[in-house]
Amino acid sequence: MKRCLIFAFLVCVSGALNAEPQDSESSPAITSHIPRQRVQSRGIAEVGYSKRGHLLEIEFMNGAIYRYVDVPPSVYRDLISAESKARYYDLNIKRNYRSVRVRPRVKDESAH
Repeated sequence: MKRCLIFAFLVCVSGALNAEPQDSESSPAITSHIPRQRVQSRGIAEVGYSKRGHLLEIEFMNGAIYRYVDVPPSVYRDLISAESKARYYDLNIKRNYRSVRVRPRVKDESAH
């Protein structure tokens, strides 16, 4: 029941859940209260997990933050302990869990 309520709340807050991250600018902002820890990775900057809500939050090197829904604690533990976190993410998380964008990627201002 709690998971259903959390899922319904996320749908209301985000407006949509995606199978994988999107770059659209139109999603409403979500405030994150999930503490994240820095990880050693070329593609992932920080990872956080809510045991209570089974929510995995990943901040990528490009500044984007995504929250993944209904992620078991074992997946979080395996991600944290993976030798290649980016590879583990690609193979086990990216298209396997619904996601909500917390923050879009940060555009590189030096490219203009």
